[in-house]
Amino acid sequence: MDAIYTFITEQYILPFYLIVWLVSMACYRTYFDTPLKYYPMYLMYTLLTEVLGYFIKFHEEFQILSDSRYDWYNVIIYNIYSVIAFMFFYHIYWQVLRNAKHKKWIVIGAGISLSSYIISLFFQDPFYSNLYYADLVASMVLLFNIWLYYKEKKIEFSPYPKRYNLMFWTSLGLAVFHIFFPFLIIIGYEAPKIWIEYNLRDILWIFILFMYGTFMIGVLVHKRKAFR
Repeated sequence: MDAIYTFITEQYILPFYLIVWLVSMACYRTYFDTPLKYYPMYLMYTLLTEVLGYFIKFHEEFQILSDSRYDWYNVIIYNIYSVIAFMFFYHIYWQVLRNAKHKKWIVIGAGISLSSYIISLFFQDPFYSNLYYADLVASMVLLFNIWLYYKEKKIEFSPYPKRYNLMFWTSLGLAVFHIFFPFLIIIGYEAPKIWIEYNLRDILWIFILFMYGTFMIGVLVHKRKAFR
């Protein structure tokens, strides 16, 4: 029991991911025919990535690197996750937006993001380091997509308040998280003393909890007809 308690208190974000996924599945019938129909798959992929990252870091039998000095490094799975997650949300906003010019900008932004990851491979080893400059570019592109979404919503008439719109909550969580996420990661690699001194890992986790908390709130309170 002590081991389970220690695991939950130190890795509390994992049970939270599971709760958000369970809620998304329980409410799936309310958004199964929207662009967010693959939402539960994304949430489960997030959970499995975090679980795998935990086992790689703390259990030798799951190690990826042969060098014993770095056998706890799990960064490669997060680099892969970043690319997939960004492309997932780019595609969602491409589906949701109605302005053809805005859709074209999303495609261009996705191309820029993928190019930034490819270019980063020439300067950073994805097995040993986050591709944090590429993450910065991808986050800025995602924030731009969210801005386009809110811009379109602002001029649209809707009989439903924003609080009943699942995309509103999803966009809110993504926007707040990605305003800070890339800069925290850059500090972690470029200024590790600041990362440790100010305990920025916990701050990053707070933003993660906020983002997935808004995802869960959106799933719980949204109305099917209010989706857009």
